Amino acid sequence: MNTAPHRNLLRWITGTRAPAPTVLIRLAVGSVFLSEGIQKFLFAAERGAGRFAKIGLPAPDVLGPFVGATEILCGSLVLLGLATRLAAMPLIATMLVAITTTKIPILVQRGFWAMAHDSRTDWSMLLGALFLLLVGAGPLALDARLAPPEGPRSPR
Repeated sequence: MNTAPHRNLLRWITGTRAPAPTVLIRLAVGSVFLSEGIQKFLFAAERGAGRFAKIGLPAPDVLGPFVGATEILCGSLVLLGLATRLAAMPLIATMLVAITTTKIPILVQRGFWAMAHDSRTDWSMLLGALFLLLVGAGPLALDARLAPPEGPRSPR
């Protein structure tokens, strides 16, 4: 059985060439998502299912807790630097939905500067998660300990 595809996938998930200060991006992204996920349960009417119903998302009683749990799980993984690239993917999707459903209407109704002000955290989290997807967790992460060793590269 050829384990090369599995090894390559694991290398992509855990591998990184990011510098050590990448931990600062992980701390920012992970802590914001972890906090927001917890708040979706603590303050469901304002930040979870109630908010989702107010902005017209479908099945808010299911979607609110689902998004909250996703933010808690993926935010925690990003903080630990464990499966960081995989954890970044749902966070990116979450931010794209947030920007589309809440910030685009502000742009249309109140203009660019109001949208720019209200979306600063959304853009920061989106770009931070995209950064982590592209470069990985950095050397100060559990991913770096789990990454398979680089083997000899085959010629292309």
